[in-house]
Amino acid sequence: MSMLNGQVSLQNLVSMELLTNEEVLGLIRRGSDFKNGRATFKPKRQYFVANLFFESSTRTHKSFEVAEMRLGLNLIDFDAKTSSVNKGETLYDTVLTLSALGADVCVIRHPDVDYYKQLVESGHINSAIINGGDGSGQHPSQSLLDLMTIYEEFGHFEQLKIAICGDLTHSRVAKSNMQILKRLGAELYFTGPAEWYSEEFDVYGRHVAIDDVIDELDVVMLLRVQHERHDGETSFSKESYNSQFGLTQARYDCLKDQAIVMHPAPVNRGVEIDDHLVEAPKSRIVAQMANGVFVRMAIIEAVLRDRA
Repeated sequence: MSMLNGQVSLQNLVSMELLTNEEVLGLIRRGSDFKNGRATFKPKRQYFVANLFFESSTRTHKSFEVAEMRLGLNLIDFDAKTSSVNKGETLYDTVLTLSALGADVCVIRHPDVDYYKQLVESGHINSAIINGGDGSGQHPSQSLLDLMTIYEEFGHFEQLKIAICGDLTHSRVAKSNMQILKRLGAELYFTGPAEWYSEEFDVYGRHVAIDDVIDELDVVMLLRVQHERHDGETSFSKESYNSQFGLTQARYDCLKDQAIVMHPAPVNRGVEIDDHLVEAPKSRIVAQMANGVFVRMAIIEAVLRDRA
């Protein structure tokens, strides 16, 4: 990883922990430049990219596709359901194959935490690896689009009061964001069910009741309740969760005038947030989705910058 003339150059993007603050700010500013027409990508040659999604995805998968098309890249069609994975091929061998075929970049979402370590440490895979989400581990491109959305609004992160709310232990978004936001100077709070909180998060912020801080917050970052990762835990009541932990109209009305509401989506309407608040004036949920295209353009450009 490096910075040259203010531009970020990356070998891979797999975890927010591996980025410096300067690289993070460089990527979100570059994303804003793409968004506002101040940046253009001039490829040195034909580039090929493959999107390998082994978990369901709409926003991340299609956002990367749009970013790649905006950059003029060649997309290698890949469908996990019809690939040799169904014949027992490992992820490593799948990526090794795509690398041999000439894929400059592989964007990967996979259910295994840290799946990318073998890929980037092998020494035999030439493709740049971009982590599109690893289990309940990291989601760096989502974190960067979240940061871009906050930065557009406030122009800084220092001393912003930010609450990350909900299904914390299962959320790769929460883990990526808490690490980098703390490092950038934000003051973090965590809200939601106590059983979905881990003491390991204490180094980043503190667990509080949402109603104790709602009127102080600059940013409310809601998290999706990840039913698929709860493995048949005790019964769940949408109404009870919404009442105790969700963003209701009453809580929305307590927010400061300049506060914003965020959610990585997909949204469980009426659970994490009241249905009619998804597109309310303080909501930036749609803006996040739009920003995802531009920050992912910046990420892809960064991993291609030093490739001959």
